[in-house]
Amino acid sequence: MNPFVQHAGLVVPLERDNIDTDAIIPKQFMKSIARTGFGPYVFDEWRYLDEGHYGKPPEERTLNPEFVLNEARYADASILLSGKNFGCGSSREHAPWSLYQYGFRVLIAVGFADIFFNNCCKNGLLPVVLEELQVEKLQRHVAATPGYRLVVDLEQCIVTTPEGEHLPFGISSTLRKNLLEGIDEVGATLLHASEIKAFEQSRIKDRPWL
Repeated sequence: MNPFVQHAGLVVPLERDNIDTDAIIPKQFMKSIARTGFGPYVFDEWRYLDEGHYGKPPEERTLNPEFVLNEARYADASILLSGKNFGCGSSREHAPWSLYQYGFRVLIAVGFADIFFNNCCKNGLLPVVLEELQVEKLQRHVAATPGYRLVVDLEQCIVTTPEGEHLPFGISSTLRKNLLEGIDEVGATLLHASEIKAFEQSRIKDRPWL
């Protein structure tokens, strides 16, 4: 995956709590593990008025004009702003795949489900937890200001607003390091390939019966 250091992007507000992974990517689209092609189906049941299925082209669908992602002002949004317990429900990794493939690079919420949070980090998508009052303030600014953008800096762990406000956030040192370097858990393990190989050779020599 690509390293994540800093991202500046347009913000779209999705003012809902407890958005589960079935809402992010409905079950009928989970017919592939290719990790590609899921972007058109993110929030499918909210974005479209007709029923979709995997492989059905978006241009053949009927958009829901009342859903926020379909508003022209948010067409190029790459930062999603939401509420509490985002990504709850099943542990399907298709959820962060679809968000990333749609074009999101940062998710900002009051809270995330633990498995979803970790799955995002494994796939180059940065989940940022801010305090509820901070998120509510951002929601108001986004709604009132077309083209509202944020700068998210993972090196400093700070979100910077157009007003010049700096909002710090926390993330584990391991997840932060992996995102900065653009590696997942397997990639992090392979960084120690020579030590692992040396250990295995030593183990075979010392304990050949194993």
